[in-house]
Amino acid sequence: MPPSNGTARTPGTRDRSGSAATAAGTRPDADGPRRPGGRPRPLRVAVIGGGPGGLYTAALLKRLDPARHITLWERNPPDETFGFGVVLSDETLGGIEHADPVVHAALQEDFTRWDAIDIVHRGILHTSTGHGFAALGRHRLLEILHDRCRSLGVEFRFRTEAPDPARLARTHDLVVAADGVHSTTREAFADVFRPRITEHRCRYIWLAADFAFDAFRFEIVETEHGVMQLHGYPYSADASTVIVEMREEVWRAAGFDDADETESVGRCAKIFADALGGRPLKSNNSAWTTFRTVVGERWSHGNVVLLGDAAHTAHFSIGSGTKLAVEDALALAACLREQPTVDAALSAYEEERRPVVASTQRAARASLEWFEDLPRHLAQPPRQFAFNLLTRSRRVTHGNLRLRDARFTDAVERGFGCPPGTPPMFTPFRLRGLTLRNRVVVSPMDMYSATDGVPGDFHLVHLGSRALGGAGLVMTEMVCVSPEGRITPGCTGLYTGRQAEAWRRITDFVHTSAPGTAIGVQLGHSGRKGSTRLMWEGMDEPLDEGNWPLVAASPLPYKPGSQVPRELSRAQLTDLREQFAAAAVRAARAGFDLLELHCAHGYLLSGFLSPLTNRRTDAYGGSPEKRLRFPLEVFDAVRAVWPGDRPMTVRISATDWAEGGTTAEDAVAVARAFAAHGADAIDVSTGQVVAEEKPEFGRSYQTPFADRVRNEAGVPVIAVGAISSWDDVNSLILAGRTDLCALARPHLYDPHWTLHAAAEQGYEGPGVVWPAPYRAGSRRPQTGRTDAPRPRLTLDD
Repeated sequence: MPPSNGTARTPGTRDRSGSAATAAGTRPDADGPRRPGGRPRPLRVAVIGGGPGGLYTAALLKRLDPARHITLWERNPPDETFGFGVVLSDETLGGIEHADPVVHAALQEDFTRWDAIDIVHRGILHTSTGHGFAALGRHRLLEILHDRCRSLGVEFRFRTEAPDPARLARTHDLVVAADGVHSTTREAFADVFRPRITEHRCRYIWLAADFAFDAFRFEIVETEHGVMQLHGYPYSADASTVIVEMREEVWRAAGFDDADETESVGRCAKIFADALGGRPLKSNNSAWTTFRTVVGERWSHGNVVLLGDAAHTAHFSIGSGTKLAVEDALALAACLREQPTVDAALSAYEEERRPVVASTQRAARASLEWFEDLPRHLAQPPRQFAFNLLTRSRRVTHGNLRLRDARFTDAVERGFGCPPGTPPMFTPFRLRGLTLRNRVVVSPMDMYSATDGVPGDFHLVHLGSRALGGAGLVMTEMVCVSPEGRITPGCTGLYTGRQAEAWRRITDFVHTSAPGTAIGVQLGHSGRKGSTRLMWEGMDEPLDEGNWPLVAASPLPYKPGSQVPRELSRAQLTDLREQFAAAAVRAARAGFDLLELHCAHGYLLSGFLSPLTNRRTDAYGGSPEKRLRFPLEVFDAVRAVWPGDRPMTVRISATDWAEGGTTAEDAVAVARAFAAHGADAIDVSTGQVVAEEKPEFGRSYQTPFADRVRNEAGVPVIAVGAISSWDDVNSLILAGRTDLCALARPHLYDPHWTLHAAAEQGYEGPGVVWPAPYRAGSRRPQTGRTDAPRPRLTLDD
């Protein structure tokens, strides 16, 4: 589904030295090098690749300056192309209309439009409307662009390999490499562009049918060999694109690895006979392939620039390849027009396009991985499965799906169990003897504001205000089980009676002043990440003085300059178990409703779980089972003293974001182990285990790990990580990717985030209750008379 694009910009980081720049000589300005007398010479432009991106770039550059000399090389004949149909979004079409009305008018004549998506799962069809698609045949798109280029005077060289790009860089002012995912230009300067190419786990084949689907169709078929899926959409009145996709192991088990093109096409038609109405499929030199995600560190080098799939790819399941290439062309042409030099134009082009492409690639990666892991979702009720599929990229959400098709969204909510008028986030959830009135959790946030581990007025106000703010569960920061287990001197503890009394003051306030809100405590030990400065004085930096000795699974410092911890002995492990159990007893007496064991973020128990931080050779190190042993022993010790009707959760880092570290598969095994020992839910976070981590940040970027744990380990989960809106919470809950959502920064920005989420959705039910003194504020204050009728100041004749 065509996603919308962002508009944020990030600073460019282009290195303006290099062989191509040197070979090309003096850097030309945007209109070309100067002639004698100061008049600019028109640019000489070489375009490598005759796909939509290359053709449209050539047409735009020539239209904007007819004097430019533009030559396009394409090794194939003009009528040879891969695939059948092309989908473009209304946003992209708007850009085309503005840049070249002639091309836009020609496209409009041939577009097939529709607004429905059909999803077939286990024989049940669900349709969602209001989406808006436009498609046409790829051959027709190329014909339109060929005609436009010829009318403008672009020189074509079909059936001709382009000269070496370094040579073109010397003889031309600009070289545009639009030579696709297997770009020879990108490979020629690989040491400069530094591409990262990832091959994924599914095989797919592009085919076509001689009839038009009446919607964008997703059909799931469960065969004896495994799950296969069809992606289909119309591109003319009598033709549709059909993509058949399946995991590599399913493809091999089904014998497609030994099938030729004709056999593959015939077998796909039989497998998806219901979707095709028994009609045949046809191919166009079609072959099974795996999708390759291309991410380039740079897109330009001297006067050579990459465009479209040569620079970046995004999975076909969000319909983005041609769209991105066309938008690249628009941006490049605009930057060449606006900037004083080619060098400045290429910098501006990268600066403009990178954040947009990165956002699209994140969405495409989420969509791709959803289909790779399709079997995980098959057990969902068909309507929830359909909602999950529609929101898989995290660009289509509960809110905008409701705008598109409220009838469909209402049906999904009813199936989920939402009472009428109740958003998913305000449905209750039960953990053991505790029923949370809504699905919002105030995530644990270290405040570093305690004295001798004692929470004070700051903590009362901080946690109390968020409890008044409507969340179903408010969590403390990591509360340490010993003085040596603190991260900083400002961390709270539960290793003394005085600390427990101070916590009791806070839990009493929550239970008395915010009835219906639960408060939970997170117990932990800093391990090798302790004895550091307060966060705002230098996060993870050792104290200047007053350091205390550290202990850990293995004697490995967190980062260069950090204190080296001592490896824990058997006797110390016993002491630590007792410290955790004693803290749990104090937590119960202090009145906490839920206890979470912190086994994430590189702290002590997390340090045992990760192979990067546990190098032990005894019974507590080595295999995954041995690395789990001590955290499970601590869990058992705590569970034994924690009241039986009160739930326990465990926070884990589902990946270390580092080579050789914990993987998503490991996280599922860890979650199963804790669940088998009595954990009521797993709080699924990631990272912060090793300093050299490389997280893949983005919107809701950690939630796929929670989804995997929930649906593979079969245990309730709490999702965290850049969940910033109530729309995200509703989407994740309703899609079945998580049971609860923990939010940190939104609650720092707005302590009453949950109350305001209810007000903004017009919800006034039992899932969230405004404290009596605050009820007058349950409606957004009026700001000004912006929507009032204007006074009549003139009279009509």
